[in-house]
Amino acid sequence: MGVHTFEEESTSPVPPAKLFKATVVDGDELTPKLIPAIQSIEIVEGNGGPGTVKKVTAVEDGKTSYVLHKIDAIDEATYTYDYTISGGTGFQEILEKVSFKTKLEAADGGSKIKVSVTFHTKGDAPLPDEFIKMSTKSQESHAMRVMFVH
Repeated sequence: MGVHTFEEESTSPVPPAKLFKATVVDGDELTPKLIPAIQSIEIVEGNGGPGTVKKVTAVEDGKTSYVLHKIDAIDEATYTYDYTISGGTGFQEILEKVSFKTKLEAADGGSKIKVSVTFHTKGDAPLPDEFIKMSTKSQESHAMRVMFVH
């Protein structure tokens, strides 16, 4: 298995508690409203904590597909959220899984957002350039592109 990790830091004028609530706690409801291609996010296993598996369904270019999103860790006190995307009709065959580690920190009245994205490719397959280029995009863009780029 090939492992390729990219890290990114960005800032937001929104304080960590509010940003975490919007993107993580209320994310299943808000994401489909903010990212038009995402049609729904539904829990298929678990209670919303670690181990929970969600089905994320999207329509892009008239084609409906989905991926599975598993919560690895979630901590509202430290504003950390780790999850893994794998499987589904919209998942790239070259990938075994993609893991995200996100941490929000208070900074200048807003938030510093630290994201680490690890692509696990099958066998010794190299990571396609399209994924390397995505390493400079926001976390939401990463998730959207990783899940549904064909």
